[in-house]
Formats: sequence, structure tokens, C-alpha cells
Amino acid sequence: MLTLCRVLENEEKIKQQFSWKKIILPVLIGLSVSVYLLIHDLGKVTYQELPLGETGSYSWVDTNGNAKVDLSDPSEFIPSENGRYEAKKASKVLREHAWTWSAVFALLAAFLMLVLRDFFYMYRIRVLSGGHLSWRSSFDVIMLWEFASALTPSVVGGSGVAVFILNKEGINVGKSTATVMVTALMDELFFIIMVPILFLVVGTETLFPETEVFSAFGAKSIKGVFWAGYGLIVLLTSLILLSIISYPHQTKRLLVGIFRFRLLRRWQKKMVQWGDEMIVSSVELKGKPFSYWGKAFGATIVSWTARYFTLNFIFMAFVGGFDHLQVYGRQLVMWVIMLISPTPGSSGVAELAFSVFFDYLIPGGLLAIATVLWRLLTYFPYLLVGTIVLPGWLRRTAKRKAKVS
Repeated sequence: MLTLCRVLENEEKIKQQFSWKKIILPVLIGLSVSVYLLIHDLGKVTYQELPLGETGSYSWVDTNGNAKVDLSDPSEFIPSENGRYEAKKASKVLREHAWTWSAVFALLAAFLMLVLRDFFYMYRIRVLSGGHLSWRSSFDVIMLWEFASALTPSVVGGSGVAVFILNKEGINVGKSTATVMVTALMDELFFIIMVPILFLVVGTETLFPETEVFSAFGAKSIKGVFWAGYGLIVLLTSLILLSIISYPHQTKRLLVGIFRFRLLRRWQKKMVQWGDEMIVSSVELKGKPFSYWGKAFGATIVSWTARYFTLNFIFMAFVGGFDHLQVYGRQLVMWVIMLISPTPGSSGVAELAFSVFFDYLIPGGLLAIATVLWRLLTYFPYLLVGTIVLPGWLRRTAKRKAKVS
């Protein structure tokens, strides 16, 4: 009952979250940072290896001792009459880039990854709802959920709005809460499992760029931020699993007891509400067959893999051979950085992190273009589609409510 009241009370606030003001802010932030990076990168000098038989003006020296050529680091190149490298401004590299059919097919494959990501999100929500949602309803739910996530800081996410959306689709509050919680847990479990697998296969020495870009956020090193974030995700996921599956009543009593202290008393009511949600979710989830969990987690794996490989295919449009698993692993690390972003949908922070994590792979100028393409395929579509879907969804769910009443 408390959860139902909470959803009804927040209905107007949730509608306000989809206002034009909320949409314009992340768009302006993201575009501003993208334009800045583009202008900044186009003025950079980058180094290109020439084909065999051609002579350049620079030779490579391994100044940092990592045995890898960093094409954007001037300290690694010295003037030489018989060099293998030539210095070019990034703007010239961009003009000379050959857009071949293979590059076009790579970008089409990147778009296909976007479609696969959302299709399997839709499939997962259908599984978790017990088949209650049609494919049309599943599309609306996922698009609006992504829309809400794009308009809130990553650390907040769109889970609160998702409960409301599912409830408006005719799913009771308890099952809506359970569905949202399981969805979040599946996403976190994928990350928790995939990190050690990728790190064992790729190694950690190439996954953490050395930079002071994020020092403004109090981060001394990306590696330290990542492991702190990973540990926190493991801890919270374990606690939520134990709380929902095994000890929901005991967890509620513990939380309410802790928040009786004077300094924490202002949040006690919220702990009561959260405890009620855990109990209802536990009842909903107990007794679910293995197929329920297997299908949902399988869809989670495909969705997140498609999400990450979107970037791999974008890179294939610009460069030839590169380590796909290394790019995949760096995205896992970058995801933690984006998770602590205070901006809506990580706008600005995502673009900045992208330039830090992948400047080793693509020359300046091309990197800025890749950044824009990446955000165009993984972020901005949800702002556009969510804006289109919302009015029709509100009318459709209002008609259903009118018929029921």
C-alpha cells in the first residue's frame, strides 16, 4: 500500500521529468563537449606510418618503454631523414580519410548492434513480466525507461520511473518493483562476472589509461576509481540479493532500526518504503523456474555485448586491425567512470572519458568524429524516440485506465 501511494504521489513529478527543459540540458552539454573536442582535436599533430617503400620525416622511439607506438604523443617521434612516419595535422588526416564500402558496412553493423541491444531488452522485460507485456508495450517500456535514464544522472538511473511505467502498463506495483529490481541485478551481475573474465584474457596493464583529466572529480587514478566502484557494485549487489531472496523481513527491520538514530531519522520513512518493496519483491520472485532466470540473464548478456560492440564496429570504420577485446575491456572500465557522473545521461563526462580511453587508437579529428557517432548511436536516439513515444503511450495507458474504471 505504501508503495502504491508513493507511485501515485510521484506521477506528476515523473511526468515533469520528461519536460523539454530536462531534454535540452543533456543535449546542450553533450553537443558542447563534442564540439570542443572536435575543434581541439583538429588542431593536434598526429603521426602516420607510411607504406613500405615510402620515406617519412620522423622515426619512432619508445620513450615510455611500453613497446607500443602512440601516434598522438610527439615525444615518441624524432626527426629522421629515413623515417617511417610523417607528421600531419588532424584536420588533414580527416580530409584524407578514405570512406570505403567496408567502413559503411561497419557503421551499418554498429546500427545493427543498437537494434539487437533494444530487441533483447524488450525480450527480457517480456520474460520478467511473465508475458504480460506485448511486443508493442515492451517497446514503449524500454524506450521510456531509456528516455528516463538519459535525463537523469547515471548514479540515479531511471529505475524509479520504470516502476511507474510498468504499473501504468497494468502490472501491479509489487510485480513492477520486482521486475525493475531483477533487471538492475541482472545488469550488475553481467558486469561483475564479465570484468574478471576480460581481465584474465586481456590483462589489466592495457586497460587503464594514465591521465589527470578526472582529477577535478577527486580521482587520483582511473584504476583506483574503477576498483573502488567495482567493489561497491559487488557489495551492493550481494546485499540486495541476500535482502530480496533470503532475508527481506530481517533486512527491513535492520534498516528501520539503523535509521532510528537522530542523524538518520529523516530517511527512516524511505527505509520503511524500501523494506516494503523488498518484501513484496521477494514474494514475487520466490519459486520462479530456472528458465525464467536463464532466459532473462541470457538476454542480458546479448544486450550488453551488443551495446559494447557498437563501439567496436564504429572503430572498424576508421582503423584496420586492433584488439577488439581490449576495446571491450576499456569500455567496462569506462562504464564505472560514467556511472559516477553527476550530469544527465553522463553528458559531457562520457565524451571526455571517450577521448581519454581511446585516443591511442585513432588519430585526433577522427577520434572526435568517432565520439559523436558513438553518442549518436548509444544516447541521443533515446532522447528522440522517447519524445515521440511518450504522448502516444500516455494516451494509450489513459484509455486502458478508463476502461478498467
